[in-house]
Amino acid sequence: MSKEIKIKNNDWIGKIYAIVRKIPKGKVTSYGAIADTIGTKTTARMVGWAMNASHSATPKVPAHRVVNRNGLLTGRHHFATPTLMQELLEAEKIEIKDNQIINFEKHFWKPE
Repeated sequence: MSKEIKIKNNDWIGKIYAIVRKIPKGKVTSYGAIADTIGTKTTARMVGWAMNASHSATPKVPAHRVVNRNGLLTGRHHFATPTLMQELLEAEKIEIKDNQIINFEKHFWKPE
């Protein structure tokens, strides 16, 4: 039975990672937008959990491009350093102030 659960978990995690890998450089999306795209029982919190576990995924998952619905870098404390998420976004020309994306709407990418 636990094997079935593992397959199901890998399925939704795989779907989340596939969406995140499509986010273009210089764009971000939200946990909720990803959850809405996947549908069914996936919630924004589950997307956050998947992002927290994504650092060892292959191919690489650009988790720094996933923020909360207001453009806050809520996942920043899950990166190797407290400022790494911001540094990665700034390298993609996204301006951050007080852990929040400036002009969030301009940078927002809606998953298909």
